[in-house]
Amino acid sequence: MRIVVIGAGAVGRHLCEQLSLEDHEVVLVDRRPDRLRRLGTDLNILTVEGNGASAACLQEAEVHKADLFIAVTDIDEVNLVACIMAGALGVRRRVARVRNEEYLSGDSPLNEHSLGIDLLINPDQAMADEIVRMSSVSEAFEAVDFAHGEVVLLGYAVREESPVAGMSLADLKGLVGLYDFLVVAMVREGVTLIPRGDDVIQPGDRIYLVIKRRDLPALEELLNVRRRAVRKVFIIGGGRVGYRVARALERQKIDVRLVEKDPARCELLAEKLKDTIVLNFDGLEAHELIAEGIDQADLVVTVTHGDTTNILASLLAKHHGAKKCITRITRPDFIPLLGKLGIDVALSARLVAADMILRFVRRGAILSVASLVGSEAEVVELVLTERWSHLGRPLREISFPRGANIGAVVRNGEVIIPSGETVFQPLDRLIVFTLKKAVPEVEAFLSS
Repeated sequence: MRIVVIGAGAVGRHLCEQLSLEDHEVVLVDRRPDRLRRLGTDLNILTVEGNGASAACLQEAEVHKADLFIAVTDIDEVNLVACIMAGALGVRRRVARVRNEEYLSGDSPLNEHSLGIDLLINPDQAMADEIVRMSSVSEAFEAVDFAHGEVVLLGYAVREESPVAGMSLADLKGLVGLYDFLVVAMVREGVTLIPRGDDVIQPGDRIYLVIKRRDLPALEELLNVRRRAVRKVFIIGGGRVGYRVARALERQKIDVRLVEKDPARCELLAEKLKDTIVLNFDGLEAHELIAEGIDQADLVVTVTHGDTTNILASLLAKHHGAKKCITRITRPDFIPLLGKLGIDVALSARLVAADMILRFVRRGAILSVASLVGSEAEVVELVLTERWSHLGRPLREISFPRGANIGAVVRNGEVIIPSGETVFQPLDRLIVFTLKKAVPEVEAFLSS
């Protein structure tokens, strides 16, 4: 597929990196020649210097040959104009990133339907949605539903006292039957591993498991983790993301306290939020936070515009007894480091938005895709066709790509955690955990 990307910022870079790995022909357009030279060499992509909203620039990029056009500069108007011009030049599928909420309103004359754009991504909304999704999970740092919620992929940090610390995956197989789950990946020292039977789980590892939702209580008992209802939440930072998260949690009847140091912004938030308690002080004021009960918080969300403030506020909250922290981070390369500091979940708005676009790019035979923050892996849900050459054979006889694991099979509404004896049938839905670099090989194998 030929894909033209406008904008060489963090979102554009992440998209180009992943799409290039998947063997797409990628053309990147940006005004900054130094950045283009670096990315062109590092990612093995074509580059064009110029304004993405210029007809001459788009023609130089041979946009008329593109199967997909993605505009992700920091300027809404450039992204929208670029998409409109790409449509006039014959590109049928177009995606734009926008920050102005007016473009997302169904009543707006400039929404995606009116403009003929297939997908409008708002990073703040995407970030808020991801935070709200993660807020419902207790000690898991990652949780993704598949097969209409019947299958769950969970990520857990292995503590010293965890019963599975020191166990090999072969040892864990002896528990299958009592606990029907599959360890599909481990992250150790920032490196994502697709484990084999002799691999041993170590304290400090971050492990990903696939399990039937109905078996989740038994798994949590095995791992010695507790699921708590979220009742009290602190949000540090009253910007667009903090406001959206507070509004969503209000609807769930959760006790929300939003901390914002700008008095004018506090007044506006107090008018818009019905049940949230808006507090006017700095999010690093320990005495104020303790007085408001942060030591009793089930969840602390830090979403100011400063990475340093967000990290320090999360560490402060954890030190005083907060159960879980979700931290907004601008620099995605910092994310693997934060787990070692004790921060439960770190999210980059840019990566969240980029991953939403990647899911749109891959839709078709693939039902859903989830990129896992802090790892080099993705989870893909897809359907086996009647033409797949390995139908009717047990998994132990199939040379599945080494960079991937099948975590679950859904057949006629029944969830199967696969073993070596599992035999595949047409229309089976597979939940596949794969390293990003192995995605092209996995897709080619499953379509063979």
